[in-house]
Amino acid sequence: MEIAGIGILSWITFLPVVGMVIVLMLPKEKKDWLRWTALVVAALQVVLGAFLFMRFDRSLGGINTESGMQFLEKFSWIDVRSVSWFGRLHIEYFLGIDGISVVMVLLTALISFIAVISSWNIEKSLKGYFALFLLLDTGMMGVFVSLDFFLFYVFWEVMLLPMYFLIGVWGGPRREYAAIKFFLYTLLGSVLMLLAMIALYFSVNVYIDPAGGLHSLAEAARGMGQGWEKIYTFNMIAMMDPGNFVPGSLLAGLDTSMRYLAYGALFIAFAIKVPIFPFHTWLPDAHVEAPTPISVILAGVLLKMGTYGLLRISFPIFPDAMRHFAWELALLGVISMVYGALVAMAQTDFKKLIAYSSVSHMGIVVLGMSSMNTQGLTGAVFQMFNHGTITAMLFLIVGVIYDRAHTRGLNEFGGLMNQMPRYAGAMTVAFFAALGLPGLSGFISEMFSLLGAFQTFRTLTIIGAATIVLTAAYMLWVLQRVFLGPLPEKWKDLTDMNGRETFMLATLGVIVVFFGIYPAPILNLMNSSLNTLAALLQHGAPAAMTGGM
Repeated sequence: MEIAGIGILSWITFLPVVGMVIVLMLPKEKKDWLRWTALVVAALQVVLGAFLFMRFDRSLGGINTESGMQFLEKFSWIDVRSVSWFGRLHIEYFLGIDGISVVMVLLTALISFIAVISSWNIEKSLKGYFALFLLLDTGMMGVFVSLDFFLFYVFWEVMLLPMYFLIGVWGGPRREYAAIKFFLYTLLGSVLMLLAMIALYFSVNVYIDPAGGLHSLAEAARGMGQGWEKIYTFNMIAMMDPGNFVPGSLLAGLDTSMRYLAYGALFIAFAIKVPIFPFHTWLPDAHVEAPTPISVILAGVLLKMGTYGLLRISFPIFPDAMRHFAWELALLGVISMVYGALVAMAQTDFKKLIAYSSVSHMGIVVLGMSSMNTQGLTGAVFQMFNHGTITAMLFLIVGVIYDRAHTRGLNEFGGLMNQMPRYAGAMTVAFFAALGLPGLSGFISEMFSLLGAFQTFRTLTIIGAATIVLTAAYMLWVLQRVFLGPLPEKWKDLTDMNGRETFMLATLGVIVVFFGIYPAPILNLMNSSLNTLAALLQHGAPAAMTGGM
């Protein structure tokens, strides 16, 4: 599908770069122009996302075959021949989406749009802020549509720099510390990902025809075409086929420990981003110091890049390692759930409490993923989407009260129910969605995750399910502290939410309620792809067991 000769995935990915260029060309004094440029770009992304939603074929499975991917864009990007042992370096510009990635594309477009609206009060260096914000948008979107590992890595790294400056320049009093901590943690993960990517590159061979098309080793064995040439590749689809691993190579499966080591390197890289306990310590600092719109982006989209990386890369390429470490992955998910909930209960800083609740709720995603069945995987991906919308509401709610009271201390509030009734309504919806109240979207995804996990890890699932009680405890405690009791004299002049704030929270609230009552539109998008992934995880033979390895 093309618009003006350019694929729709390229449009939705690079449209923010076009907006960034326009922002950089505008005079810095024209603050309204800067804001509206960013808003129009984000709105166009939502329109393109809606078009993808309507045109997406729900019957295609995707995951490990090029024919299962949709809206494909593919051409040779870097092609260098060498006379050394290195051989021919072939990197593709390869974009495509399936049932997993389309959900993340929709989430990214929606949360970016909401975050731009939330940025309306930003005054400091507005031109630089929106330029970096739009570059960050492109990095996030590119991660979710890339099917070439090298291209995926480029977008992954593009995201790092603008987030560092958005926290370090526009953040709170300890913004430099939080930004550096975020950068170092993420950079460590990036280095490990790079090492695993290089190892995979030199372990996978395919054939390229004179027209630039790639063919598997199995296709070559059935009769190699005229002029086909054997090359290494970063193509993720080729990496998911164990038959393409070079016999005797580092990750071919002859040395199972090396495959597990590569899986472990990728796992740490993605676990830092989720973040999974014990790689979570950068998150509370980053959230507390980041401005509200960046906290919305960080919790709503960036955390999902970690779990998406596991689903897109680690699980299909290393199904044998996934099966081997499934219990350990489930254990880490449960620890994250319990630990995040307990630490959240001890917080008096509103924003830090929400940050630790994100650690707990992302643990549900990890537990669902570890189940390796369709129910658990469905719950995990749906929880990724729901957590993105719910936690965006939560951080916007913190931003609303902080803009008025200039404090996040929960012990300083009380009695705001009558003073700010619209705010109380929005906060109640968000909190009950976060604790999994039936009728709201969080309940559906949590239930699917726990149902799937219970089939595989009963004891761990029971322990994890008990955290719902802890979540209810700290959520209700916050509602009590903020809204009930006498109204302190110093808050008698607080105003309720304005039209802009009401629009942001109402939009997300409608989504939370709608998908809580009728989740089929999202579930139908991902079902075929997750069935394919579940079958691959449960029955896909590791490379060590395939013929010719």
